[in-house]
Amino acid sequence: MPTNIEIKARVESLDKLKHVVAALAGQGPDHVVQDDTFFDCPNGRLKLRVFPDGHGVLIFYRRDNGLGPKPSFFVHCETSDPDGLRSVLTLAYGEVGRVRKARVVYLVGQTRVHLDRVDGLGEFVELEVPVHDAHPADAAVSEAHRLIAAFGIAEAMLVKGAYVDLLSAASATPVP
Repeated sequence: MPTNIEIKARVESLDKLKHVVAALAGQGPDHVVQDDTFFDCPNGRLKLRVFPDGHGVLIFYRRDNGLGPKPSFFVHCETSDPDGLRSVLTLAYGEVGRVRKARVVYLVGQTRVHLDRVDGLGEFVELEVPVHDAHPADAAVSEAHRLIAAFGIAEAMLVKGAYVDLLSAASATPVP
């Protein structure tokens, strides 16, 4: 299964961070709008990502919810009928949440840097450092730490879990 080393962090201002990222980037910015629907999945996460042009990608992944750089194992499959697939998956597994975001993507070396504006949550940076034979996990973790420092991401800014978890927690009604 393909693997990335990932981190997610809340940021105060993407506008300030984008100048630092752009200065280090070899490619970008690419602007992407995504609508992710999450489904109940006991052995990982299953989401359907839909793009404005009407195509979608079904993505299964497993990732620890801890802070800091962590491995994420994933597989995906393209679809030309995301609305039909969403209906089938909702009936089969149940929808657990939906995340809508505008993402600006840069490539710094091999690392995909996502500057995300997430509806209902705010602004975040996400790093995806690929792991492969020429770039093993320890090198990817080191690269993630290097970029965390370069971007001025303090440990207190790191986020556990996925955006869908944060949205669920934000919408939870406190028990009196």
